Amino acid sequence: MAPASRLAPPEWLLAGLRPQSAPIPWAAVARASVAMAAPLAVGLALGNPAYGALVSMGALSAVIGNTEDAYRMRILNIAVPQLFGALGVTLGTLVFGQGWVAVGVLTLVALVSGMISSIGAVASSAGLLLLLNAVIGAGLPLPQPWWKAPLLLTLGGLFVLVLSLLAWPLRGGVPERTAVAATYRALADLLEAAGRGTGGADSYDTRRQAVTDSLNHAYDLILARRAREHGRSSPLVRLLAQLNVIIPLVEAAPAAHLRGRPLPAAIPAAVRELADAVATGRTEGPAPELPAPDGPSARAVDTALRHAFAVVHRPDTDPAHLDDRLGRPAALRVRARRGARNVLLSEASWRYGLRLALCIGLAQALVSLVPVPRSYWVALTVTFILKPDFGSVFSRAVLRALGTALGLITSAAILAAVPRGWWDVAVMLVIAGLVPAFSAKGYAFQTAAITPVILLLADTLTHEGFDLVVPRFVDSMTGCAIALIAGYLLWPESWRTRIGDRLADTVEDTAEYVRRAFAYGPDQSERVRMRRRLYRDLSVVRSEFQRAVTEPPPTGPRATAWWPLVVAVERVVDATTAARVSVDYGAEPPTPAEIAGIERQLRELAAGVRSSEVLVEVRAEPAGDEGGVLAPLRQEVRAARAITSPQRGTGLTDRTP
Repeated sequence: MAPASRLAPPEWLLAGLRPQSAPIPWAAVARASVAMAAPLAVGLALGNPAYGALVSMGALSAVIGNTEDAYRMRILNIAVPQLFGALGVTLGTLVFGQGWVAVGVLTLVALVSGMISSIGAVASSAGLLLLLNAVIGAGLPLPQPWWKAPLLLTLGGLFVLVLSLLAWPLRGGVPERTAVAATYRALADLLEAAGRGTGGADSYDTRRQAVTDSLNHAYDLILARRAREHGRSSPLVRLLAQLNVIIPLVEAAPAAHLRGRPLPAAIPAAVRELADAVATGRTEGPAPELPAPDGPSARAVDTALRHAFAVVHRPDTDPAHLDDRLGRPAALRVRARRGARNVLLSEASWRYGLRLALCIGLAQALVSLVPVPRSYWVALTVTFILKPDFGSVFSRAVLRALGTALGLITSAAILAAVPRGWWDVAVMLVIAGLVPAFSAKGYAFQTAAITPVILLLADTLTHEGFDLVVPRFVDSMTGCAIALIAGYLLWPESWRTRIGDRLADTVEDTAEYVRRAFAYGPDQSERVRMRRRLYRDLSVVRSEFQRAVTEPPPTGPRATAWWPLVVAVERVVDATTAARVSVDYGAEPPTPAEIAGIERQLRELAAGVRSSEVLVEVRAEPAGDEGGVLAPLRQEVRAARAITSPQRGTGLTDRTP
């Protein structure tokens, strides 16, 4: 058994090759099939299949970037990147065949693309499409005059947008309502797990993370839309009120969990009934039959649930008295100015932009010096691998190589067996739908699905047939090698994990949350917003952890050593919230000295995590009554400190800052 285990692939590679358990987005599958097959059919019918292929290429980029979010957000997710893509293909077309001029222009475009990708999800898609289309325009002989290619590619993207919005008149507001209802259901699962000792997917910690993710998604949908509608939409105001009223229940859950006894089954059942009411828009329903509460935490759950019932079944909500738990989002022009300022002044955006520019410059210089028939494939591969929000550069390069190899096997069969012409439309109907279906399973699967689509469209433009397969493999492997060497190995930060620094910031914020949680003042909503921001920050840390563990040694094992501390900090936040809820419902409030002692320990922990030696020596145990309301919180702080103690030997001392 030992030799076999040594021959097994490493865990960081297997993690990327395991298909994620995600449902197939059937609407997106149907949309992709129609959006990419229909232009080919129209092009063939009009006697110009090349034009149809370009429209399908534009549709492919929109299919990759499209999401199943609210309809108004789909406009931004598709339309904005398409505008940048049109600009990119225009720049590329203007420098086609210009040799080193094209190298310089594409390098500059890569710098801009990389920098704007750090703003957010829409900007990242826009930056990606800007560079991809610039590379295509500079590497392919596209139709003239210069405006034809941008127009055709943009038509493909807009076709996907139109297909995405067809159901808007009938389903307007449904994605937002579905997101809020899903949050209620996640909360019901959390309350069901409270006080139980189950593990795995049914554990309290796992379900609390699901509630955090669901809340984040629902708030992102609703507050982004409310920023454009200025609070005048009555259905939207009602949804936001229904989402806000979840917060007291979320805060009561840790207190219910810490008491160590499961809640009555009627409580999660009542929350699921509220989820059904939100999903259907129902404004009437029977009052929940709940057992009498038997303690502070049970009273907190009971009060919050009855208040939620009243709000969910209230026909109208007064927007003047609506409290945005995350704060009202700034206007779009304000956020645009902030984004531009952050891009220009951010060290991270410049660093990523320079890394992408270096790799694209090397790729274009290489294909300028060495004759490569389809040079644009090298730079396209580099661009996909170095996209900042796709995960680890190293694992993406490996997974893209594997996905490309698998996709080329399918491509070879299609190009060898299927005659060109109307059969292309039938084949595209099938393989185009695989793109969104496989994208939900992982990066390697997405690459395997996209490769046959690209090769079929490329063959429609160049008529090279099976001869496209081997060059595609060589160029893709060349792009992977450039990304690995110039985009990964040459950058010291590739060998470091940023989890420690981000976790230290979160521990600092947790110390501030402990201080504010028991400070009574006129604006208690700030405490709620701080707790929500803390959980968002911890979600970012979790995402960074998931990225880091896919790195090869030593980065991956070092990242793994941080995980117990991530969980411990989440439990500290939970214990703080539970203590505050208990005080609100009759428990004896803690003394200022108790609060100050815990705050001091957390700040010392943050300083230790931030240092190169993650060994935290706390000078004194926090004072307090072990039977008091802060006793569970002190226990969680001790557990967090023990994780980083010199005696534990976790490997955190090997951290590279």
